[in-house]
Amino acid sequence: MTADPADPLPDQQRAVLALERRSWPGPGAKERAIREELGISPVRYYQLLNALLDDRRALEEDPVTVNRLRRVRDARRGRR
Repeated sequence: MTADPADPLPDQQRAVLALERRSWPGPGAKERAIREELGISPVRYYQLLNALLDDRRALEEDPVTVNRLRRVRDARRGRR
C-alpha cells in the first residue's frame, strides 16, 4: 500500500527519523533506545527505516538524515 503524498508522515515514522539523527555512546545503546522509546524490535526498526528512505515525505521531513542514509545504503549495495 502506497502512502498518499498529501498525508503527513505518521508519528512512528517521525520518531524513527528522530532516533536516527542521534549519536550513540556505545554498542547496544541504540538497540536499547529502539526497544524502550519506540516499543519495537531493532529488526522492525531497520525495516521501517529502509522503507522511509524511499518515502518522499521522509525526505521532505528530514532531507539531511534521509540523504545521508541513502548514501550509506547505496555504498553498501555497491560493495555486494
